[in-house]
Amino acid sequence: MPSKFSLLPHRSVISVAGADRVEFLQGLISNDTRKVAPEHAIWAALLTPQGRFLNDMFVADAGQDTFYLETERERAPALAKKLKMYTLRSKVTVEDLGATLEIAAAFGDEASKALGIDGAVSFADPRLAALGVRVAAPAGQAAQLLSARGFSEAPLAAYDALRLRLGIPDGSRDLPVEKALLLENGFDELNGVDWKKGCYMGQELTARTKYRALIRKRLFPVKVEGALPESGTVVQRDGEDVGELRSGTGDRALAMLRLDAARSGGTLLAGEARIVPEVPDWMRLPDPAPSGG
Repeated sequence: MPSKFSLLPHRSVISVAGADRVEFLQGLISNDTRKVAPEHAIWAALLTPQGRFLNDMFVADAGQDTFYLETERERAPALAKKLKMYTLRSKVTVEDLGATLEIAAAFGDEASKALGIDGAVSFADPRLAALGVRVAAPAGQAAQLLSARGFSEAPLAAYDALRLRLGIPDGSRDLPVEKALLLENGFDELNGVDWKKGCYMGQELTARTKYRALIRKRLFPVKVEGALPESGTVVQRDGEDVGELRSGTGDRALAMLRLDAARSGGTLLAGEARIVPEVPDWMRLPDPAPSGG
């Protein structure tokens, strides 16, 4: 695949700076902030105390005792405000940098050429190597910086098509706020949860979901045969509700589906469109329940 980049205008950056930044975030998010290093970021989520999704974020080392949290632009101000509430006596400062930074995704066979760009913070996407490199650059400069490295610009739909084919969620476009569970949306296999770190908000339910095998539905990549229905369209099998469509573009989308429905091979419909679920290589599913007899 040729080296391309897409600007991600729906993504933004919050800085968390100071001597206590590692410990501060460690008690809040689902991944281990001690793993963050130059060009090595983590993907994580902030949850409700009940273990439901609030925000997703990449945590990257920006140097000078500073982490960059790449997250959803529209929801960044509220997230920054929430983080400030938690600082208490911690030696950290929280700042919404949405007005000064922009995000791009570089992808293709030579995506690693986007690492180490002077004047920007870049890191390999920690979820899957095929997703390439994320770049946080000064507003209005990402295209110039990446073009100088040999990347050609592609519309957001091109990156979305890659993401959807791989079955990767994109924040609240795919994870309903205060409802979604991490393990139904791939956070375990996609390196978004650390099972050995200390406590964090929502940990108890997340751990219980894993160790008691409580997963009955998953977010699947799907092919759409027919006109793409709106996000939120109910998916049915033989007239029974078995899931819901999430984000999509062209003939690709994500859908939250009951495992039995995804495996059945039966016809799944979202409105007038037929939905054909796929299982990406990275996804680990439980063995099917034995049939009675």
